[in-house]
Amino acid sequence: MASKAAQLEHLRSVPMFAGCSKRELQAILKAGDEITMTEGTLIVDQGQMGREAFVVLSGAVTVRRNGRKVVALGPGAVVGELSLLDHGPRTASVICDTDCTLFVLDQRHFQRVIEQNPQIALKLLGTLAGHIRELDRRSFG
Repeated sequence: MASKAAQLEHLRSVPMFAGCSKRELQAILKAGDEITMTEGTLIVDQGQMGREAFVVLSGAVTVRRNGRKVVALGPGAVVGELSLLDHGPRTASVICDTDCTLFVLDQRHFQRVIEQNPQIALKLLGTLAGHIRELDRRSFG
């Protein structure tokens, strides 16, 4: 199990949380758990309802949409983050390529952190707006 300091640094490296202060990151860290999954484990199943997000602390995962590989990800990547914000179905499947250590954050605990630290929500909205702008630029020039 990674130390709290190491977990904090991992969260700091995640673009979704990059704008958060140390105190805010500590609140997020307290709301989640570190888990391990073995190679070949399905982390997220496309179409299923999701209630948690996963930060890859160590190992590698593959994201697949409609059975086709979209991207391979490693430490610092976050998957399933839309589930922290809504109750919609998963947009892709994610499978462990190797044994992985993950930080899992469920929606209920994350919402409690947001309620107690509303400034985190504003930072996340800014990050999401940046992602939307990037997707728009790539799609439409």
